[in-house]
Formats: sequence, structure tokens, C-alpha cells
Amino acid sequence: MKTRPCPRRILPWLLLPALLLPPLITGCSGIPHFTAGNRSSEISLFNGVTLDGWQGLVADPYKLQSMDEAQRARLQKDADKVMRRHWKVESGILCFDGKGSHLVTQDEYGDFELQLEWQITPGGDSGIYLRGCPQVQIWDHLQNPVGSGGLFNNQKMGANPLEVADSPLGEWNHFRILMKADRVTVYLNDRLVVNDTPLENYWRRNEPLPPRGPIELQSHGTPLKFRNITIKAL
Repeated sequence: MKTRPCPRRILPWLLLPALLLPPLITGCSGIPHFTAGNRSSEISLFNGVTLDGWQGLVADPYKLQSMDEAQRARLQKDADKVMRRHWKVESGILCFDGKGSHLVTQDEYGDFELQLEWQITPGGDSGIYLRGCPQVQIWDHLQNPVGSGGLFNNQKMGANPLEVADSPLGEWNHFRILMKADRVTVYLNDRLVVNDTPLENYWRRNEPLPPRGPIELQSHGTPLKFRNITIKAL
């Protein structure tokens, strides 16, 4: 009686390239968008090479809503031309020369956890707009002793950070910003500076904050640098 040869076993490590290749190919397609499959996953908003996923500022959210599609497209084209003159990628860092206007995500977000690193020059001023609304403050803490990270445009709910947590000028700072409904928590360099505080609607003080909107990196006439920008839906 002849015996059948045993089938050749495939070693698990031989399967790794086949298992890893599809995700790697998918990850090279550009900036990912929130989908049903990745809502709980952290995604990168800045790939360190291009400005994919970003656009120039046209107007505040309410003015945008009042425009027809053709007008928005025309103004967006002009805003993108201005944006590309002043926002550049240099050695994996997003650099702003101090001229022009804000850098705005093409996508909109609701509840999220945003993390990024920023660096500012002496006398500098900037901020992070959440859902298109100002802002988590960034500035030279030597000129503004309250420090960065506060909800600067709040009038009733608290504007200043709980403590000064800025790194020395010329060094990198890290933000971890959590937004749920209208409430914002901010960690600056791993120190709590805003604790579950409502962000007021700067554009329409008597109305609730928009439920969704873009992230904006504010221009305020001074050079800026950003890197490692990620977001995760909550």
C-alpha cells in the first residue's frame, strides 16, 4: 500500500509579506478620511511631504454656507494659490512664512482628539481653530505671561489656561486637544491647561457651536512651524 506524501507546511513567517502588503499599498494613497471602518483610529493630517488634505481659507463657516457652489469653488481656487505661496513643507515640517492666511483641512470633524507639535518665534501669535471656530491659543509666553493653550476668544466660560506649560522659545510644544460636543480639554506638553470647558461660538455668540467643521492653523503675521498632526474621531 502506497502512502500519500504529506502536504508541505507553509511557515507562518512566509505569509507575512502577503498579509502586510495590502495595508501598505492602501497607506500610500494620500491623506485618509474618516469612514465607518476607521472612526476609532488615529490618522495623519500631515504626511510630511505635501499639503495633501489642506486648502486655503475662504471665509468663516457661516459666510461659506451663504455662497453658492460656483462662488465657493472660484474663491477656493484663489485662496489655494495664496496658501501655496506661504505654506511650505521643508524637511518634513510644515512651515508658514508669516504672510497670507490660515491653512484649513479639506475634511470636517465633529468629536475628536487632535494632536500636533508647534514651534513659534519671539513675538509670535497663532492658534488652532476647532470646527472652524477660534481658538486654542498659541503665542510667545514671554510677552503673554498667561501662556498658550487657553480658549482665547471665550467671553463667559473661561479663556486663560490653568497654568503656563510652554516650552522655551525655539523648542517644540505638543498639544493634545479633545473635543466632545462643545466642550474642550487641552494638554500642553502633557500638562492640563484647559479642563472640559465649553468653546463659545465666536461667529454667532448667541448660537450653539457648529456640530462639525474644519481644523484651521491660524496665521497671525508671524512665522510658524507644525509637525506630527494627527486626529482621531471620538
